[in-house]
Amino acid sequence: MADLPPARDGATRRTDSLALLSTPAIDVWVATASADGLPHLVPVSLAWAGERVVLAVDGASLTARNLQASGRARLGVGPTRDVVMIDAVLERTAGVDADAALGEAYAAQADWDPRGLAGYVFLVLRPERLQAWREANETAGRTLLRDGTWVV
Repeated sequence: MADLPPARDGATRRTDSLALLSTPAIDVWVATASADGLPHLVPVSLAWAGERVVLAVDGASLTARNLQASGRARLGVGPTRDVVMIDAVLERTAGVDADAALGEAYAAQADWDPRGLAGYVFLVLRPERLQAWREANETAGRTLLRDGTWVV
C-alpha cells in the first residue's frame, strides 16, 4: 500500500460523498433483482434531492418493476477508486408530471428533463446505508450512514 494517499477521515468522506452525489449530470449504476433473484444492472441519471436519490425511468422498465416489487436497490456512484455505494429503499414512485418541485430538482441536476414523456416515473429512494472509499486504506470506516442515520 505504499504510495497511497492518506486515508480521509469520516467527516471528509461524508463531505466528498455529498459533493459527488450533488454533481450535475452524474450517473449511477442501479442494481435490482427480480422476484426470482435474477440480477439487473443499469446506468441512469441521478439527482440528489433532500437526502434522497431520485431516478427517472420508464415505469414499465425492468428497473422500475424490480424496485416496485422488492422495494430495494443497490447503487454505485463514481469510479472504482472513489466510489459511493448506497443501499436504498423505494420511498415512493411519482409520475414525472405529478410533482413539480421534484421535476425541477431532477431536471436541474440530471441535465435532462423527463417531464412530458409518457410512461416515465420518478423513483425516490431513501438511503439506508452509504459507504465511501478510495483505496484499501479506506475500507475501514467506510460506512458513513447506517439504518438511515449518518454515523459521521
